[in-house]
Amino acid sequence: MVAFPEKICYTFVYTKNIESANFPWKGCGMNLGKKGKHSMDKMQLKALAKINLGLDVLRRREDGYHEVRMIMQTVYIYDRIFLEKQEQPGIQVKTNLYYLPSNENNLVYKAAKLLLDEFEIRGGIAIDLRKYIPVAAGMAGGSSDAAAVLFGINRMYGLGLSTEQLMERGVKIGADVPYCVMRGTALAEGIGEILTPLPPMPPCYILVAKPGVSVSTRFVYENLKASALPFHPDIDGMREALTQGDLQGLAGRMEQGNVLETVTVPEYPVIQKLKDTMMRCGAQAALMSGSGPTVFGIFKSRQEAKKAFAVLKRGHLAKQLFLTTPYNRRAQL
Repeated sequence: MVAFPEKICYTFVYTKNIESANFPWKGCGMNLGKKGKHSMDKMQLKALAKINLGLDVLRRREDGYHEVRMIMQTVYIYDRIFLEKQEQPGIQVKTNLYYLPSNENNLVYKAAKLLLDEFEIRGGIAIDLRKYIPVAAGMAGGSSDAAAVLFGINRMYGLGLSTEQLMERGVKIGADVPYCVMRGTALAEGIGEILTPLPPMPPCYILVAKPGVSVSTRFVYENLKASALPFHPDIDGMREALTQGDLQGLAGRMEQGNVLETVTVPEYPVIQKLKDTMMRCGAQAALMSGSGPTVFGIFKSRQEAKKAFAVLKRGHLAKQLFLTTPYNRRAQL
């Protein structure tokens, strides 16, 4: 995939088999070190994005966090991460985007530090982050990058942590990190860290559109009237549709699928324009992902999805466009 988020980009991302794409954390160009399969000097990883098929906020907790109920779905849009052991202690981070931090304010740095400190690992790690997932877009790009670094360091140093153990550590970095370790289709509860695997999303095509604005998640949650929401998504109905493999039933419950739209859409009307355009072009459903501003549309056919892609591109409603598919294979350590 070739895309440059700091510029306008329009990208098609097709997997050969939309039901079971190759698992990007397995067989990913790893160079083995002298000590065998549990000692690797270098590793290349793909950190996949997510969308929210449904997002409900139940209440604001006394600690300031919001209790949520969401259906999360991994999609085949990804950042690339290159890890390399260093003899000198420390964590070196570089990225392809000048405005991203390269210090402890970057989640990949925090993920590396967490494991290096806990296991008292000698030497350091160099992290080269090639960022293609839209930034500040409600797609968990930073969380997925952190999850990939946790996975990579665990493998490179033979730490022996299970997926569940990595998820337990991930929540210390961010609420979405445990899900990004697990991936696939899942129900997320609590602050997003209580995860229940769900049946995979039925095969379809997903058009992702990021307008030329960025949204602060803090702003959205601070302005959300959690106790007086005009609607609540049918999360249980969505779960049933997934169990039945019913794409139309899933899409039919997504019209009011994200309560955060009550804050973000009035602030950024382009989000509603993107949704309306996708629906006119034949989408089964169109919804804002997370706190936005990214909008995604679900299409049954590639032809309809490509048509919508072309319409949005001509209309200049989005700065970034991706046409992709669900990713439903889970992490395996």
